[in-house]
This record gives sequence, structure tokens and C-alpha cells, in this order.
Amino acid sequence: MIRVFLLDDHEVVRRGLADLLQSGGDIEVVGESGSAQEAARRIPALRPDVAILDARLPDGNGIDVCRDVRAVDSSIKGLILTSYEDDEALFAAIMAGAAGYVLKQIRGTDLVDAVRRVSAGQSLLDPAITTRVLERIRNGVEQPRELRSLTEQERRILEYVAEGLTNREIAARMFLAEKTVKNYMSSVLAKLGLERRTQAAVLATRLLGRST
Repeated sequence: MIRVFLLDDHEVVRRGLADLLQSGGDIEVVGESGSAQEAARRIPALRPDVAILDARLPDGNGIDVCRDVRAVDSSIKGLILTSYEDDEALFAAIMAGAAGYVLKQIRGTDLVDAVRRVSAGQSLLDPAITTRVLERIRNGVEQPRELRSLTEQERRILEYVAEGLTNREIAARMFLAEKTVKNYMSSVLAKLGLERRTQAAVLATRLLGRST
């Protein structure tokens, strides 16, 4: 049996998914939740083969849950289920170690097949897109000398700061918790030898050619 955990903030969606998945006879739903924080605690304890994770939730997002869960137990496969086709979210999902990223418009039989394939160790991420993301991480645009100490995530956060986004807005854009963005921002300031966010914004605007 393939053990599955469901994370979606709508109970009717979870019930529908459970009925759909269990109708084939080889999949068992071992747990469910409507809360990102609760799911991040329960999934490692239940040790499902696959966790189907809604990308957007009232108290967080499934991509963060995928990252947190796989940090504890990398054998658990994350399948991100979302209503939105979003390159930024797809990038975040790949960085979080998700095995698949599918839209909620997917046919029921295709979702069941996706769970089986992910459980068997296959990736449902488009190889072309994955390659593009990995190239973006490895190469990117030639970085100014001052920014070379930053990680890819830190650089992207700095770019958003230069655009005038708040931590909350950056968190929503990158599918991260606001606290995580604050931690990244502290690291950025330390690496750049700066004390204030406004200094970072001015530096980023100059180095990255951003218009204010």
C-alpha cells in the first residue's frame, strides 16, 4: 500500500481526494490536515510515502511544509497541488525538494497515477524546467563582486528589497514564512556589512540597476 498524507485547507477537497485515491485499492490515506503548521508536525511522525500539499494555506504554504518535512525525513515525497501556474512557486518547489508540482485542474486518474509514480521514485517535474532552474542557480546573471557572498535565495530577497517589497510581500512571493525572510535579511545585512534594510535597498538598486 502507498501511504499518503493530505494537506488542504478545504475539508471537502480532502474528502474528495481521499475517496479518489483510495478507490484504486493500492493507496491508503493515513492522515490529513488543513493547517501547514500542524502538517509539518504530523507528517514526519506518520511517515507517509507521499504528502500531497496545497501550495497556499491560511497559515503558510505546502512548499515550506515540503522543505521542513524533507529536512527531517528525505524519504517522504512531496507532491505540490496548486491552483496557480506560477514560475516563482515552481522554482520554490524545486528548491524545497518536491517530487512533483501539479495543478488542481488535473484529472482524477492522472493524480492517482502521479501519486504512484512519485511513490516509485519518479519526478513529475518537467526536465526542461528543472534544467532551467538549476542553470539559474549555477550561473544566473554575472553577479557584482559585492554580492558574490550571497546565496541564490539571499540575492533574490535583496532584489525584492530593491523593488520596495516588505518582508510579508517577499514571503508571499517566494512561498516562505515571514520569519524565514527576516532571517535571510539578517544574513544579507551581515554579509554586506550593513546595519539597515534601507542601506541594502540603496546598494542593491545601484548594483543591480533597479529603478526606484
